[in-house]
Amino acid sequence: MTQDQGLIFAILATTIGMFVWGRWRHDVIALGSLLACVMVGLIPDAEAFSGFGHPAVITVACVLVLSYGLQSTGAVDVLAQRVLPSNAGPMFSIAALTGLGALLSAFMNNVGALALLMPIALQIARKQKLPPGRVLMPLAFGTILGGMTTLIGTPPNLIVSSFRAQNGTGPFSMFDFSPVGIAVALTGVVFIALLGWRLVPKREVANAASFDTGTYLTEARVKQGAKAVGKTLREVEQLLDEADAQVIGMLRNDLRLSAPDPRWVLQADDVLVIEAEPEALGTVLGKLGLKLEAEHEEDKENKDKKDSKPAARKAAKHNHEDSNGDKKESSDDASVLQELLVRPDSQLIGRSASSTRLRSRYSLNLLAISRASHRSIKRLRSTLIERGDVLLMQGAPGDISEFAGDHACVPLAARAISIPNPGQAGLALGVMLLAVVAAGVGLLSAAVAFAAGVLVFMVMRVVPLRAVYEAIDWPVIVLLGALIPVAGAMSSSGAADLLARLLMEHVAQGNPVIVLTLLLVVSMTLSDFMNNAATAAVMCQIALSAASQLGVNPDSLLMAVAIGASCSFLTPIGHQNNTLILSPGGFRFGDYWRLGLPMEILVVLVSVPLLLVVWPL
Repeated sequence: MTQDQGLIFAILATTIGMFVWGRWRHDVIALGSLLACVMVGLIPDAEAFSGFGHPAVITVACVLVLSYGLQSTGAVDVLAQRVLPSNAGPMFSIAALTGLGALLSAFMNNVGALALLMPIALQIARKQKLPPGRVLMPLAFGTILGGMTTLIGTPPNLIVSSFRAQNGTGPFSMFDFSPVGIAVALTGVVFIALLGWRLVPKREVANAASFDTGTYLTEARVKQGAKAVGKTLREVEQLLDEADAQVIGMLRNDLRLSAPDPRWVLQADDVLVIEAEPEALGTVLGKLGLKLEAEHEEDKENKDKKDSKPAARKAAKHNHEDSNGDKKESSDDASVLQELLVRPDSQLIGRSASSTRLRSRYSLNLLAISRASHRSIKRLRSTLIERGDVLLMQGAPGDISEFAGDHACVPLAARAISIPNPGQAGLALGVMLLAVVAAGVGLLSAAVAFAAGVLVFMVMRVVPLRAVYEAIDWPVIVLLGALIPVAGAMSSSGAADLLARLLMEHVAQGNPVIVLTLLLVVSMTLSDFMNNAATAAVMCQIALSAASQLGVNPDSLLMAVAIGASCSFLTPIGHQNNTLILSPGGFRFGDYWRLGLPMEILVVLVSVPLLLVVWPL
């Protein structure tokens, strides 16, 4: 062993140990590992940050932005409504949800896919009278399985592809991972649906949310050509039952009805007063093709302004500003949704949205009100606000903050409340599909194809400009950018060759099938305790060295690393999706292995024979 090899082994051992310890964040540890390699001379100064321009890093960042666009426009909500069964038992409901999670995570970030479907999973758990964890863990594992089926599904696949390119045989294409990945994912989903969900421990969640706002009352207008047109109120209420929502009032031609006849047939421009959970608002609007009344009124005002003459508009604005010195300038930031709690000392108490001049002074829309006491079917804009009310506001972040400060309101923690935008959702799906096709047929590299998709999202405002950088998981980017040069130091120092030789001579004894299986199992074990991208970066060099010494196809061993690094089911720390369900599912650290261990055994049993067939040694 040379001095350089000893140094890189010491740095890697320390890095892995700190990953497992979990005292510091992964990106901090990775950056420390990179700087240590630079300081001892394993990586030249000029190449220290070369990893941040690596195609794999660029692709991961772009996919995160595109995933955010699919999430924020409601594109995935539409797909979920059409795929998930409305009336089915636990087995079929879990099968459909897990399968949808796997499908989504093949083309978008699997953490984003889980975040989108978690509210639906909790609804299914309540409907089926199951502990939340028995639905959440199958969903989390399904999204992990789906990620291994395409190039962009998970960072380990991109890392593996980049090492193949560095080896001189070019990167893997978009669907090279699909033959083995789809078979493993399908097998895993079927196992979870038939038996696996029953292995999840029953854990009751004492407090599922830190602050329960209850249900919202909101107004939604029936648009021309909407699904609700021509349906009776009874039919509409049956559809809303699936989202735990109900119609409690109706407005037609300014006539308010507190208990409309269920036999009434809905017409365009009817306004429904709907009671729904906060997270279900988007689903309710999407099911029936409704539009929030506040948004309808804003669109109408904007249209009237465009139709008026410029001179008159200018004069009106001048006169308005002269007579209202307190007129606020509207922020240029894109709109967001924010819940505000009305404090007991708020000046809003006893006033309505119209008297507060929300739109003229602050450029804000009041979308809904959550109230613990009595219901009201008054028009939302004329409803008197009470202390303890929770207001769902839409507007620019700066405008919402200013309004909250002026009126003694407390912003609540952000959660998954989204209002679908059909036009933007269609555009987002189209752009994502074009990017996937361009990368899949080799017209553009994955990094360029998805970067072009991000550019279209920005130009068309699918993702607000300020949200582009918020959508990127920067710790993951730093982790990848820092560890790619470290993995290169393993190769240049000969450390990867040394490890591969020890693996073959003392464990596998020159049998390539045993080497492939060992790489898969070791990668899987490491990813249970450290970041999966870091696992892939370390194991790829060992796989390439082993393939060179054995004289076998390196693609087989690289694919084994990709599958192993993607499958972390034993612990809550191995994958972000496992961590996300820890609290909502009421899980303990040791609960994951009960389903996770059979899953990992199943992955090995299915993937090893398929790898030998699809990617022969």
